Amino acid sequence: MSALGYFYAGLFFIVGFGFVVLATSAARILNVVLLRRKAYPAKTVTYESGEVAIGSAWVQYPLAFYIFALLFVAFDVDIVFIIAWAVIFQNLGWFGFVEITFFILVLALGLVYAWRKGVTKWI
Repeated sequence: MSALGYFYAGLFFIVGFGFVVLATSAARILNVVLLRRKAYPAKTVTYESGEVAIGSAWVQYPLAFYIFALLFVAFDVDIVFIIAWAVIFQNLGWFGFVEITFFILVLALGLVYAWRKGVTKWI
């Protein structure tokens, strides 16, 4: 990457950061100064589906839920790649067929590994 590329990347970062600061400041000014609203204690309470939290507000979910969700997202994104591959399949020829076969094989091995580790069991 040339020096000009680094300059543009830095400029993009500075403009992006400035936009976030400007938008946040504008929202605060609009809320406090123009609308005369201030934060009240009920806004800082942990939201639990509209219910008042009883006991500790922190509940730790089993790790299997997160891993199951990540597995779902991974396979969901992979379907997007397979659909894109299917659209241009005729242009790829045998090379495309071998590549997608390898791709699906890696996915299958990942699923078998997750299955053997018990990730697919729903407690």
